[in-house]
Amino acid sequence: MDATATAPHTSAPTPTPFSTLIRVASHAQHTEAETSSFMSDLLGGRLGVDAYTRYTEQLWFVYRALESASETLRNDPVAGPFIQPELARTAQLERDLAHLRGGSDWQEGLVPLPATAAYAARVEECARTWPGGFVAHHYTRYLGDLSGGQIIRDKAEKTWGFERKGDGVRFYVFEEITNPAAFKRGYRELLDAVAADDLEKQRIIDECKRAFDFNGAVFRELGEEFPLSA
Repeated sequence: MDATATAPHTSAPTPTPFSTLIRVASHAQHTEAETSSFMSDLLGGRLGVDAYTRYTEQLWFVYRALESASETLRNDPVAGPFIQPELARTAQLERDLAHLRGGSDWQEGLVPLPATAAYAARVEECARTWPGGFVAHHYTRYLGDLSGGQIIRDKAEKTWGFERKGDGVRFYVFEEITNPAAFKRGYRELLDAVAADDLEKQRIIDECKRAFDFNGAVFRELGEEFPLSA
């Protein structure tokens, strides 16, 4: 009798999906950025619309860095699948800033915080030299916008009287994504299928942590610029 016929069947453990690994590994940095004093004060309605405007300005520098690389990375085997036009935010940010900063000359006097400049420079560097690192920044920003960003939109509308999903909060409105939950599932499937070996995946996870640290640094500088009076 063939001994293998009665041998107990054992299967290799199912590997943890990369989307789960990256989410779990960056959880601490994500929480730290989310719970910064600046964001807590902003969402708590304790800061004025000028603080919200300054925050929106910083986002413009970061998304311009992310999205200016879209065309060059569209056919890249690693980053290309993540370049999806329905995610693009720069035009919406510019419309918001025209509303917040008083018209078509909204770029006049617009300067990034030092932390924002460093963040945008790192995004640009990854876009030029390391598609996997670009994916880390792409994931950190866009999945956050589709999730927690909706809380910011709701608070902004209620606190400063913006028209629902109108000028001032258009950055948070993804008009071409009718089912955000399904879109996020699809995005996580792209992460799980990313063209990277285990070593490269670990590098992407480390860059994701770094992206959250950049976010945290921006929040700290915003907090210094808009301290709550004692």
